[in-house]
Amino acid sequence: MKPLQKSPLTDYALQQTRRHFFGGAAMGLGTAALASLMPQQQAVASGGLPDLPHFAPKAKRAIYLFMAGAPSQIDLFDYKPKLNDLFNEDLRKMPDIQKGQRITTMTSGQASLPIAPSKFKFAQHGKSGAWISELLPYHAKMVDDLAIIKTVNTEAINHDPAITYICTGSQLPGRASLGSWLSYGLGSMNDNLPSFVVMTPTWTGRQQAQALYNRLWGSAFLPTSTQGVALRAQGDPVLFLSNPEGIDRATRRSMLDRLGVLNEQTFERIGDPETRARIDQAEMAFRMQASVPELTDISGETKQTLDMYGPDVTKPGTFAASCLLARRMAERDVRFVQIFHRGWDQHGNIARDLVNQCKDIDQPAWALINDLKRSGLLEDTLVIWGGEFGRTVYCQGKLTRQNYGRDHHPKNFCIWMAGGGIKPGIVYGETDDFSYNVLENPVHIHDLNATILHCLGIDHNRFTIPFQGLDLKITGVLDNGPVRGILS
Repeated sequence: MKPLQKSPLTDYALQQTRRHFFGGAAMGLGTAALASLMPQQQAVASGGLPDLPHFAPKAKRAIYLFMAGAPSQIDLFDYKPKLNDLFNEDLRKMPDIQKGQRITTMTSGQASLPIAPSKFKFAQHGKSGAWISELLPYHAKMVDDLAIIKTVNTEAINHDPAITYICTGSQLPGRASLGSWLSYGLGSMNDNLPSFVVMTPTWTGRQQAQALYNRLWGSAFLPTSTQGVALRAQGDPVLFLSNPEGIDRATRRSMLDRLGVLNEQTFERIGDPETRARIDQAEMAFRMQASVPELTDISGETKQTLDMYGPDVTKPGTFAASCLLARRMAERDVRFVQIFHRGWDQHGNIARDLVNQCKDIDQPAWALINDLKRSGLLEDTLVIWGGEFGRTVYCQGKLTRQNYGRDHHPKNFCIWMAGGGIKPGIVYGETDDFSYNVLENPVHIHDLNATILHCLGIDHNRFTIPFQGLDLKITGVLDNGPVRGILS
């Protein structure tokens, strides 16, 4: 099938900003000709691309539970019992395992790389016999709904480039985020809420967490209307949404009507697509003044539902509260919800910090899956759980049987997926006895993103944007593709 093609003039219009426009005008581009192209751009940006989806999607929406900081696969999903006999052995003396792979400067200067077996107990669960750590008892109850991928890998070894890479397709800032690509390509399914919503809940593990930058949910070269809207836990759920003191809703409506007239005049005169985007955003904000308070008001939820999510669900800003809101957004057809849960960077004190992190997310993630399932929404909602890379088999810092830390490990880590388009109750891929190298079925992060797009009806190779002389796609330039072995 041929890639999606657009005319060069339309491509030019799609990429215009005010600065680009004036630069082009200085070289003789007529504003009237450019303005004549803008209505087509506006229709595309608000309603998705006309040729998408490429095929019938299994999922209409997605919820991404992002564990920022990199969960330890070896303590959660990748059971390696043979390591118990190798406690404190130096991995450097095992060149067939390490294979000269790059390690961070945080451990490269250590006298040794002592092997640290997981201190946590594992047991098999479900029809797949998936090994699940004792830290995730609720996950153990839902393994028959999950596809656990043990062999995800990336080239990035430090947090900021790694999380930027998996969220935008590039380690360098300046690319559009996954949610923005989806909003741009597929459009919105509702009129009163953003197509892409982001939450950054609190956490109880290591408090010195990596920063999150809004480029992780930014639109970059795509229309600004496609960027993620951050939903806050304190104060107004969305910044600047409430009317100032003394301004009622009728006054706000009148002001927006007058402002819209002025903006339309500016658009007709200059032809900057961002002017139309601002009009749309102002109208969306007006509608959100009613829809967001209704969304965040959970007083109508039953006690049974609240109990399912756990005791933190009524505490605004917790992971549990965020998961409940994600389900409510799925009901309201928000296209993409991403929850960034920080604090997974356990370079030391795994005995305390990893335990706390798992308590934050275990029951709420299970509740989200089951809540979607009982309402029938899981059939067409894709849920993803995972971080930006994994953790090392060797210890960073002091090693004891009861406590240790782990450095960054990009060569293999675990994620799980569930819902629309995903085969339930399977474990995909295998690693060596050290959880250090992939033995079968490697899954690059570009393959992971291609799989997400596929579930939503998008052929990642046909979903490209011309930018800076390249036809960019979120899955990079290599021959990546969806992970067929986990697709239903």
